[in-house]
Amino acid sequence: MEAVIRKWGNSPALRLPSAALKEAGYALEQKVELVVSRGRIVIQPSENVSYNLDDLVSGITADNAHGEVSVGKPVGKEAM
Repeated sequence: MEAVIRKWGNSPALRLPSAALKEAGYALEQKVELVVSRGRIVIQPSENVSYNLDDLVSGITADNAHGEVSVGKPVGKEAM
């Protein structure tokens, strides 16, 4: 499968055919890493996972929430 590197704004860009994305198991908006090694550019899934605080908080239920935990007395200027 061939593609052409073109200019997009001030950056070079490569459009990936849908078939290539599908065959590799990637999805739109998926985060990927670019690895450059020995004259090759490899696109691989990103291992860095980002979280959305609102989504995480919405997953808190009475079954998975815990009570307060004591971490001891203040040792500096903490507000307790």
